[in-house]
Amino acid sequence: MSEVEKLFKDAEELYRKAVAEIGKDIRDAAEKAWAATLKSTDALILAKTGEKPIRSDITTDRLHELALKDSEVETLIGRYHTRSDFLHGRCFYTGVCPPEAVKRRIIETKEYIEDAKKLAFSSRYRRDVR
Repeated sequence: MSEVEKLFKDAEELYRKAVAEIGKDIRDAAEKAWAATLKSTDALILAKTGEKPIRSDITTDRLHELALKDSEVETLIGRYHTRSDFLHGRCFYTGVCPPEAVKRRIIETKEYIEDAKKLAFSSRYRRDVR
């Protein structure tokens, strides 16, 4: 299994844990969904560039760089920042977690992971990282 595949597998597991945690600890669920977003974004970046970001600020920068080259990657930008700001920053760090809004964003994280995976394994701008 390649490193890209491992990152996506980890993201999917974090997502499953986030969904399971929604009714128990919304803050923890939000943070797990953010971590799933970050892992899947790192996987995309690794697949496209051959480099795995080591910090979330680098992930953010690299995602924006990829979006300049590929309009399909651009579709992830707003969703990435929503999870970073709303799930990670607002809910997890400040404890402001409107349940329905947080739950929706957690659930929608699955689509983000799937879209990142499709982009990672498409041939456009893909490096051979196996």
